[in-house]
Amino acid sequence: MFVNRKEAGRKLADALRYLKEERPCVLALPRGGVPVAYEVALALEAPLDLVLVRKIGAPQEPELAVAAVVDGARAELVRNEELIAMLGVSEAYLAQEMARQLAEIERRRTAYLADRSPVPLAGRTALIVDDGIATGATIRAAILAVRRANPKRLVLAVPVAPPDTLERLRPEVDEIVCLEVHDPFRAIGGYYADFAQLDDATVRALMEKAPLDSGGETARV
Repeated sequence: MFVNRKEAGRKLADALRYLKEERPCVLALPRGGVPVAYEVALALEAPLDLVLVRKIGAPQEPELAVAAVVDGARAELVRNEELIAMLGVSEAYLAQEMARQLAEIERRRTAYLADRSPVPLAGRTALIVDDGIATGATIRAAILAVRRANPKRLVLAVPVAPPDTLERLRPEVDEIVCLEVHDPFRAIGGYYADFAQLDDATVRALMEKAPLDSGGETARV
């Protein structure tokens, strides 16, 4: 479907050019969402920032998200109650993983952003970008974090996702842009020829090259 995240980002940027006049803020979910969002930010001449959330995987299936942690003024756990009940995931496990993921969020904040000034979101169009959506737990956490910053409009944009997840997310955002919707849905990596893991250095390099904001009210998420 997509050669790599860079190509997916360019295709997504083409579908989002109508937003350029709104001067949006582009918000990536690291790591995989950063190369996609970078291309979108370049095309829209928009500032790029990160939404630092972390997935909590099931005990025996780490890629299956049963919850996600969102950092901010107060940390929150966004839960997939259906999966938690079905898999018998304990509250002790969720609490332990939440603490571990919050520590990773703080590490990534330092590694990726250093002293870079945050992008202001209040009263503006916020554009959340990732390389794909599966269950939607991590994206829901990102939406919660961005909503706290009081954007005027919130748009979710991804290259690929399943229809049922998009329908669950639709009431939580103002608009969704998704290039490919597939049912049944396989793992996100199945829609990329190259879905290699990204290291911290690659993410930081993209953030250092990304467009900066011209200024305004600070509202890091």
